Amino acid sequence: MSRVVPFAAVLRSEWTKLRTLRSTWWCVAVYVVVVLALGWLAAAVTDSAPRADFAVAAALTGFGFGQLVLVVLGVLVGATEFTSGTATVSFTGVPRRARLLVAKTTVVAVLAAVLTAVLAAGCLVAARMQTVVPGGIDVTAPLVLRPLAVQVAGATLVVVLAVALGAAVRSTAGGVGIALALVLVAPPLLAADGRRIPERISELLPALRVGEDAFLAGIDRWTIGLAVAGAWAVGMWLLSAVLLERRDV
Repeated sequence: MSRVVPFAAVLRSEWTKLRTLRSTWWCVAVYVVVVLALGWLAAAVTDSAPRADFAVAAALTGFGFGQLVLVVLGVLVGATEFTSGTATVSFTGVPRRARLLVAKTTVVAVLAAVLTAVLAAGCLVAARMQTVVPGGIDVTAPLVLRPLAVQVAGATLVVVLAVALGAAVRSTAGGVGIALALVLVAPPLLAADGRRIPERISELLPALRVGEDAFLAGIDRWTIGLAVAGAWAVGMWLLSAVLLERRDV
Protein backbone atom coordinates (compact mmCIF):
# COMPACT_ATOMS: atom_id res chain seq x y z
CA MET A 1 0.00 0.00 0.00
CA SER A 2 1.17 3.51 -0.79
CA ARG A 3 1.89 5.81 2.12
CA VAL A 4 -0.76 8.47 2.70
CA VAL A 5 0.70 11.95 2.44
CA PRO A 6 0.05 13.92 5.66
CA PHE A 7 -2.44 16.72 5.16
CA ALA A 8 0.03 19.24 6.60
CA ALA A 9 2.43 18.31 3.80
CA VAL A 10 -0.32 18.79 1.21
CA LEU A 11 -1.05 22.22 2.69
CA ARG A 12 2.62 23.19 2.52
CA SER A 13 2.80 22.03 -1.07
CA GLU A 14 -0.26 24.04 -2.07
CA TRP A 15 1.03 27.11 -0.26
CA THR A 16 4.33 26.78 -2.12
CA LYS A 17 2.46 26.58 -5.43
CA LEU A 18 0.36 29.62 -4.54
CA ARG A 19 3.19 31.87 -3.39
CA THR A 20 5.51 30.97 -6.27
CA LEU A 21 2.99 31.89 -8.96
CA ARG A 22 3.54 35.37 -10.35
CA SER A 23 -0.19 35.72 -10.94
CA THR A 24 -0.84 35.40 -7.19
CA TRP A 25 1.19 38.46 -6.34
CA TRP A 26 -0.22 40.43 -9.26
CA CYS A 27 -3.70 39.69 -7.93
CA VAL A 28 -2.66 40.65 -4.39
CA ALA A 29 -1.12 43.91 -5.60
CA VAL A 30 -4.15 44.88 -7.66
CA TYR A 31 -6.51 43.97 -4.81
CA VAL A 32 -4.58 46.15 -2.36
CA VAL A 33 -4.36 49.13 -4.72
CA VAL A 34 -8.02 49.03 -5.80
CA VAL A 35 -9.46 48.59 -2.30
CA LEU A 36 -7.29 51.18 -0.59
CA ALA A 37 -7.34 53.75 -3.40
CA LEU A 38 -11.11 53.67 -3.82
CA GLY A 39 -11.66 53.38 -0.07
CA TRP A 40 -9.56 56.40 0.80
CA LEU A 41 -11.08 58.35 -2.08
CA ALA A 42 -14.60 57.52 -0.91
CA ALA A 43 -13.71 58.53 2.65
CA ALA A 44 -12.17 61.77 1.40
CA VAL A 45 -15.29 62.84 -0.50
CA THR A 46 -17.53 61.87 2.44
CA ASP A 47 -16.92 64.97 4.53
CA SER A 48 -19.31 63.94 7.29
CA ALA A 49 -21.64 61.11 8.25
CA PRO A 50 -24.46 60.96 10.82
CA ARG A 51 -23.23 57.66 12.23
CA ALA A 52 -19.97 55.75 12.44
CA ASP A 53 -21.23 52.77 10.44
CA PHE A 54 -22.18 55.08 7.54
CA ALA A 55 -18.64 56.44 7.44
CA VAL A 56 -17.16 52.93 7.53
CA ALA A 57 -19.52 51.73 4.79
CA ALA A 58 -18.33 54.54 2.51
CA ALA A 59 -14.68 53.68 3.15
CA LEU A 60 -15.31 50.03 2.24
CA THR A 61 -16.49 50.99 -1.27
CA GLY A 62 -13.31 49.72 -2.91
CA PHE A 63 -14.14 46.14 -1.98
CA GLY A 64 -16.98 46.15 -4.50
CA PHE A 65 -14.57 46.15 -7.42
CA GLY A 66 -11.58 44.75 -5.53
CA GLN A 67 -13.28 41.42 -4.90
CA LEU A 68 -13.34 40.81 -8.64
CA VAL A 69 -9.61 40.22 -8.29
CA LEU A 70 -10.33 37.54 -5.69
CA VAL A 71 -12.64 35.87 -8.20
CA VAL A 72 -9.80 35.71 -10.72
CA LEU A 73 -7.34 34.46 -8.09
CA GLY A 74 -9.71 31.74 -6.90
CA VAL A 75 -10.44 30.48 -10.40
CA LEU A 76 -6.72 30.45 -11.21
CA VAL A 77 -6.03 28.33 -8.13
CA GLY A 78 -8.77 25.88 -9.05
CA ALA A 79 -8.12 25.62 -12.78
CA THR A 80 -4.42 26.27 -13.43
CA GLU A 81 -3.22 22.70 -12.90
CA PHE A 82 -5.74 21.46 -15.47
CA THR A 83 -4.89 24.12 -18.04
CA SER A 84 -1.14 23.62 -17.55
CA GLY A 85 -1.31 19.81 -17.58
CA THR A 86 0.26 19.34 -14.15
CA ALA A 87 -2.88 17.91 -12.50
CA THR A 88 -1.73 14.34 -13.21
CA VAL A 89 1.41 14.89 -11.14
CA SER A 90 -0.58 16.33 -8.24
CA PHE A 91 -3.12 13.49 -8.29
CA THR A 92 -0.32 10.94 -8.37
CA GLY A 93 1.13 12.41 -5.19
CA VAL A 94 -2.31 12.88 -3.57
CA PRO A 95 -4.65 10.19 -4.95
CA ARG A 96 -7.55 11.36 -2.80
CA ARG A 97 -8.45 14.34 -4.90
CA ALA A 98 -10.89 15.85 -2.43
CA ARG A 99 -8.00 16.27 0.05
CA LEU A 100 -6.09 18.19 -2.58
CA LEU A 101 -9.08 20.45 -3.20
CA VAL A 102 -9.44 21.04 0.54
CA ALA A 103 -5.79 22.10 0.71
CA LYS A 104 -6.08 24.40 -2.31
CA THR A 105 -9.21 26.00 -0.93
CA THR A 106 -7.75 26.41 2.54
CA VAL A 107 -4.58 28.22 1.51
CA VAL A 108 -6.29 30.69 -0.81
CA ALA A 109 -9.19 31.26 1.61
CA VAL A 110 -6.79 32.04 4.46
CA LEU A 111 -4.81 34.38 2.22
CA ALA A 112 -8.00 36.17 1.14
CA ALA A 113 -9.32 36.43 4.70
CA VAL A 114 -6.08 37.80 6.17
CA LEU A 115 -5.55 40.23 3.31
CA THR A 116 -9.16 41.43 3.46
CA ALA A 117 -8.93 41.95 7.22
CA VAL A 118 -5.80 44.07 6.81
CA LEU A 119 -7.37 46.12 4.02
CA ALA A 120 -10.59 46.56 6.00
CA ALA A 121 -8.51 47.93 8.87
CA GLY A 122 -6.88 50.34 6.41
CA CYS A 123 -10.30 51.50 5.25
CA LEU A 124 -11.33 52.02 8.87
CA VAL A 125 -8.29 54.25 9.35
CA ALA A 126 -9.36 56.22 6.28
CA ALA A 127 -12.85 56.72 7.70
CA ARG A 128 -11.49 57.87 11.07
CA MET A 129 -9.06 60.32 9.50
CA GLN A 130 -11.21 61.83 6.76
CA THR A 131 -14.88 61.62 7.72
CA VAL A 132 -16.38 63.70 10.52
CA VAL A 133 -18.82 61.75 12.69
CA PRO A 134 -20.60 63.07 15.79
CA GLY A 135 -18.79 61.49 18.72
CA GLY A 136 -16.09 60.08 16.44
CA ILE A 137 -15.60 56.49 15.31
CA ASP A 138 -15.13 54.02 18.16
CA VAL A 139 -13.16 51.10 16.73
CA THR A 140 -14.53 48.79 19.43
CA ALA A 141 -18.19 49.55 18.74
CA PRO A 142 -20.25 46.67 17.27
CA LEU A 143 -21.67 49.00 14.59
CA VAL A 144 -18.11 49.57 13.39
CA LEU A 145 -16.70 46.07 13.76
CA ARG A 146 -19.66 44.24 12.22
CA PRO A 147 -19.31 45.56 8.64
CA LEU A 148 -15.60 44.79 8.76
CA ALA A 149 -16.27 41.21 9.86
CA VAL A 150 -18.99 40.81 7.23
CA GLN A 151 -16.57 42.07 4.60
CA VAL A 152 -13.96 39.48 5.56
CA ALA A 153 -16.54 36.68 5.58
CA GLY A 154 -18.03 37.74 2.25
CA ALA A 155 -14.67 37.98 0.51
CA THR A 156 -13.64 34.57 1.85
CA LEU A 157 -16.83 32.93 0.59
CA VAL A 158 -16.34 34.55 -2.83
CA VAL A 159 -12.87 33.09 -3.21
CA VAL A 160 -14.04 29.63 -2.07
CA LEU A 161 -16.79 29.75 -4.70
CA ALA A 162 -14.26 30.82 -7.33
CA VAL A 163 -11.86 27.97 -6.49
CA ALA A 164 -14.70 25.46 -6.77
CA LEU A 165 -15.82 26.87 -10.12
CA GLY A 166 -12.28 26.78 -11.48
CA ALA A 167 -11.81 23.16 -10.45
CA ALA A 168 -15.23 22.15 -11.79
CA VAL A 169 -14.98 23.92 -15.15
CA ARG A 170 -11.21 23.30 -15.56
CA SER A 171 -10.94 26.48 -17.58
CA THR A 172 -9.69 29.86 -16.39
CA ALA A 173 -11.74 31.85 -18.89
CA GLY A 174 -14.85 29.74 -18.37
CA GLY A 175 -14.56 29.81 -14.58
CA VAL A 176 -14.03 33.57 -14.44
CA GLY A 177 -16.93 34.18 -16.81
CA ILE A 178 -19.36 32.04 -14.81
CA ALA A 179 -18.20 33.50 -11.50
CA LEU A 180 -18.56 37.10 -12.67
CA ALA A 181 -22.02 36.35 -14.04
CA LEU A 182 -23.06 34.93 -10.65
CA VAL A 183 -21.59 37.56 -8.32
CA LEU A 184 -21.53 40.75 -10.40
CA VAL A 185 -23.70 40.73 -13.53
CA ALA A 186 -26.86 38.76 -12.78
CA PRO A 187 -27.72 40.09 -9.27
CA PRO A 188 -28.03 43.81 -10.20
CA LEU A 189 -29.67 43.09 -13.56
CA LEU A 190 -32.36 40.95 -11.99
CA ALA A 191 -32.83 43.32 -9.04
CA ALA A 192 -33.30 46.25 -11.44
CA ASP A 193 -36.03 44.44 -13.40
CA GLY A 194 -38.66 45.58 -10.91
CA ARG A 195 -40.82 42.49 -11.13
CA ARG A 196 -41.24 40.21 -8.13
CA ILE A 197 -39.83 36.95 -9.57
CA PRO A 198 -36.57 38.43 -10.96
CA GLU A 199 -36.06 40.27 -7.68
CA ARG A 200 -36.48 37.05 -5.72
CA ILE A 201 -34.05 35.26 -8.03
CA SER A 202 -31.49 38.02 -7.51
CA GLU A 203 -31.73 37.48 -3.76
CA LEU A 204 -30.79 33.84 -4.28
CA LEU A 205 -27.54 34.69 -6.07
CA PRO A 206 -24.18 35.20 -4.30
CA ALA A 207 -23.80 38.95 -4.88
CA LEU A 208 -20.59 40.69 -3.88
CA ARG A 209 -20.76 42.61 -0.61
CA VAL A 210 -19.48 46.00 0.50
CA GLY A 211 -19.65 45.74 4.24
CA GLU A 212 -23.22 44.86 5.15
CA ASP A 213 -24.66 45.88 1.77
CA ALA A 214 -24.98 43.94 -1.48
CA PHE A 215 -22.83 45.54 -4.18
CA LEU A 216 -25.00 47.01 -6.97
CA ALA A 217 -27.76 44.53 -6.18
CA GLY A 218 -30.24 46.41 -4.06
CA ILE A 219 -30.71 46.19 -0.32
CA ASP A 220 -30.83 42.93 1.59
CA ARG A 221 -29.99 41.86 5.11
CA TRP A 222 -26.36 40.90 5.49
CA THR A 223 -27.29 37.75 7.38
CA ILE A 224 -29.32 36.48 4.43
CA GLY A 225 -26.67 37.61 1.95
CA LEU A 226 -23.91 35.70 3.75
CA ALA A 227 -26.14 32.64 4.12
CA VAL A 228 -26.83 32.64 0.37
CA ALA A 229 -23.16 33.13 -0.49
CA GLY A 230 -22.22 30.38 1.95
CA ALA A 231 -24.74 27.97 0.46
CA TRP A 232 -23.41 28.65 -3.04
CA ALA A 233 -19.78 28.26 -1.93
CA VAL A 234 -20.39 25.01 -0.05
CA GLY A 235 -22.69 23.57 -2.71
CA MET A 236 -20.33 24.36 -5.58
CA TRP A 237 -17.35 23.10 -3.61
CA LEU A 238 -19.06 19.76 -2.91
CA LEU A 239 -20.04 19.44 -6.57
CA SER A 240 -16.47 20.19 -7.60
CA ALA A 241 -15.12 17.58 -5.15
CA VAL A 242 -17.48 14.93 -6.57
CA LEU A 243 -16.50 15.80 -10.14
CA LEU A 244 -12.81 15.62 -9.26
CA GLU A 245 -13.21 12.10 -7.89
CA ARG A 246 -15.30 10.80 -10.79
CA ARG A 247 -13.73 12.43 -13.85
CA ASP A 248 -10.49 11.58 -15.57
CA VAL A 249 -7.72 14.16 -15.49
